[in-house]
Amino acid sequence: MTAIGIHDIEVATGHHVVNLTELAEARGVDPNKYIKGLGQDEFSFPAPDEDVVTMGATAAHRLLERTGAEGIRTLLFATETGVDQSKSTAVFVHKLLDLPGEVRSIELKQACYSGTGALQAALGIIARNPGERVLVISSDIARYELDSPGEPTQGAGAVAMLVSADPALVEIEPASGVFSEDVDDFWRPNDSSTAVVDGGLSITAYLKSVEKAWKDLEQHGGPSISDVAAFVYHQPFTKMARKAQAHLAAFTGTELNDGALDTGSVYNRRMGNSYTASLYSALTSLLHHEDGLTGKRVGLVSYGSGSVAEILTGIVRADDATRRGFRDRVLGMLDSRVRLSVPEYEGMHEKAMPSAEDTETAAVTKSPFRFAGVRGRARHYERA
Repeated sequence: MTAIGIHDIEVATGHHVVNLTELAEARGVDPNKYIKGLGQDEFSFPAPDEDVVTMGATAAHRLLERTGAEGIRTLLFATETGVDQSKSTAVFVHKLLDLPGEVRSIELKQACYSGTGALQAALGIIARNPGERVLVISSDIARYELDSPGEPTQGAGAVAMLVSADPALVEIEPASGVFSEDVDDFWRPNDSSTAVVDGGLSITAYLKSVEKAWKDLEQHGGPSISDVAAFVYHQPFTKMARKAQAHLAAFTGTELNDGALDTGSVYNRRMGNSYTASLYSALTSLLHHEDGLTGKRVGLVSYGSGSVAEILTGIVRADDATRRGFRDRVLGMLDSRVRLSVPEYEGMHEKAMPSAEDTETAAVTKSPFRFAGVRGRARHYERA
């Protein structure tokens, strides 16, 4: 059987950053409530001329600079903060990346899970046509009401993955475990720019889904849990990965590699929640910071509220030096974000781009692409 998986991976994020110690002080709470209680240090915040399209295109652009676009006939864009009810984010990105016309371009949605759904679709396409490659993008902006419990878990980020046969980075194994259940733990109505969250129910639903998905993986020929060297998880906040791992360890009666929770959370602690991109930024962080993984199995635990969960496993192919070589670039990107004071952040948070009138956005982002504004109720993008 031909090996199929992630050939390369790239991360992008927003222009601005908010420090959670400063936010805690402004909200009159102990900073440790955010730093230790949630496991978050800061979160990315997009500039007015950034959105999920520009972040996704930026991650993909950096990726394709290394790999080229040859053989790409499918572009799958996973997001829960899409910009149009009909036209897919993938079509906007297709133009920005100057991809050929012979590419199917599709958007997928199911809360934070759909990046994994896109990856599974990509694996199926390549199984039928091993000569093709699929570009998978996950990009989201997590936004909650000011001074709400969810506020410190905001964030913004994108991950682009090139999926192919004979992958250089991670070979995804065929067996997976899945679980779906209708739960109102988190959702965003069509008339709202912020999400509605039942925090307690969301944690309960997440942990239940991890347990059920693992059972399903066992029943469908998955590996023994003792054969998984490290797990990464969807991280609405990084402490959630610890809760999920503790639950999985207790449920299976197995001691798991908790050290990988640290290496797998380096980027998420700084970017905040990136919804569909969260699991895959965690995977990127693990690959960049955890040595000794070459030839070993990693577990990918995906969860999307509402809810759908899936557990995949993969074999790491790239050596330590190759994987470490990309670490400094991502850390440099995070270091170069422009810090917002709390009043500056609050002012930007309250502004929403209207779609019913023509608007031009000021040029702020240093990324390759920017959201230029609305003309005739249609969104327009350009190279920065």
